[in-house]
Amino acid sequence: MSIYSYLGVLMKFTKKDNAFTGLEAAIVLIAFVVVAAVFSYVVLGAGFFTTQKAQESVYTSVAQATSNIQMVGQVYGIASGGATGTGSRIQEIRFTIGLAPGSPTLDISKLRIAFSTPTTNPVIYTAYTGTDTTTPNADTNTFIAQENGVGSAISSLMAQNQTQIAFKSSPAVQKNVIVNIEIRPSVGAALPFSKTTPPSITGMNVLY
Repeated sequence: MSIYSYLGVLMKFTKKDNAFTGLEAAIVLIAFVVVAAVFSYVVLGAGFFTTQKAQESVYTSVAQATSNIQMVGQVYGIASGGATGTGSRIQEIRFTIGLAPGSPTLDISKLRIAFSTPTTNPVIYTAYTGTDTTTPNADTNTFIAQENGVGSAISSLMAQNQTQIAFKSSPAVQKNVIVNIEIRPSVGAALPFSKTTPPSITGMNVLY
């Protein structure tokens, strides 16, 4: 047998690894595809989560930056002798508030009212939760909220309704005095305003 014939016989029994090399390449390719798919899923999930949180932050910021509370009508001061009597000082403050169209329900139980004058420190009033339909005593530092000024105290205010807020001024205010009032809801911006007592105090006074 010649050397060439011998080499030909050996070539017949030589192992062919072309197919095995192709299989390896396919496995590597599939592995890359799977890893890329998992990585893409993680990245997209993180992106959706971040977008959702950013959206919630925007909505929360808008809700906290805007005030839904609106003043309705005048601010009244009741003299120490009552609305039908006379007195030298304003002892009770009354005003009516409503909500802007489309506003969510206001939780009055979490509402706070700050009252002060140029010569007194702010007094914080909380919502009265009892069953008495009259304004609580000034010593309790509470305000009463009544729907349209009558009936029992209410704990929430819807956009379609109005409520009258009343509280005893502590201390009682003399004539020609600026009073500072700030309505602070649990959500949304506060509503501050200032009024002045009239130069002559009667039973019922409009603060201007």
